[in-house]
Amino acid sequence: MPQRLMKLNVNSIDVAKLAGVSQSAVSRVFTPGASVSQAMRDRVMQAAASLGYQPNRLAGSLITHRSHLIGIAIAFLDNGFYPMAVERLVRRLRDVGYHSMVFFDREHASSADDTVEAFLQYRVDGVLLASVSLSSSWVTACERSGVPVVLFNRTQDDPHVSAVSVDNLEGGRTVARFLAAGGHRRIAYLAGREDVSTQRDREVGFRQGLAAAGLALFDRAVGHYALDPARQAARDLFDRPADERPDAVFVASDHMALGVMDVLRFELGLAVPHDVSVVGFDDVPFAGAPSYRLTTLRQPVDHVVEDAVQLLVERIERPALPPRQTRVPVELVVRESARIPDAWTG
Repeated sequence: MPQRLMKLNVNSIDVAKLAGVSQSAVSRVFTPGASVSQAMRDRVMQAAASLGYQPNRLAGSLITHRSHLIGIAIAFLDNGFYPMAVERLVRRLRDVGYHSMVFFDREHASSADDTVEAFLQYRVDGVLLASVSLSSSWVTACERSGVPVVLFNRTQDDPHVSAVSVDNLEGGRTVARFLAAGGHRRIAYLAGREDVSTQRDREVGFRQGLAAAGLALFDRAVGHYALDPARQAARDLFDRPADERPDAVFVASDHMALGVMDVLRFELGLAVPHDVSVVGFDDVPFAGAPSYRLTTLRQPVDHVVEDAVQLLVERIERPALPPRQTRVPVELVVRESARIPDAWTG
């Protein structure tokens, strides 16, 4: 066979002729998951390489009504959890035969409505909604187009929406038990964005845990899941006389908690955890760094990714399946940023 035969607009018929096989055989070779012998695959791939042939995925999608594209919508990349999660989502989707299109929209982070048109124009087979909020019109538009949506690390009160998240409620309760067991009585909470389900559930669980320990929330501030607002919130909470400031704070994300620790130590001269205990949520890579050693709730990102991809693929391949919402347990990782209770068992 010639080393390389150059021809404009090479198509599958040309590959079939050169390989001495049928056009349908060529199609099967380039269809993920199709049954074809290794000898046939090698023969067709050699002919395709010689001709410089690449299958037209767009044209194929018009025939099969499947693009093997997944849209991933995300608004926050400065939080270390989400770049890590998106990378693993892309890899896992590739492993099961799907390519990814990542849509990043910080300006309109409170609504994904402006992104839905782009998803539908690209004929995506499904959508994973990561760190942006969801509106009912978004779901309706996708469902009418036959495009399933799965919330990633988000929940929705609507039972018609599929979602995979960690158990934020129980995570909040765990932190409350931990801080109460450590002898803290003036316990504050630094919230994320008020319109996000992760923030809501973490705070609800935290307040429930405090109540179960006979405590009430001492103070509260909002950091919007962003570094500068979290730093200012720390100043507002802790730039006070010793008996008027919290002796512990649960911060709704590690990204904010690291900024809070910097303010406490380097601006306000407070010792962590001697003067104040700090607990975060996520267990991003920097949380375990020697300069922070942050006690935090670990999100099992691989578990969440696996469940989300499995759920989305199921809904793509079996559209009649009912929506499903799952929650993955979190784990408290105890380090040196918080007072460790005697005989802590969780």
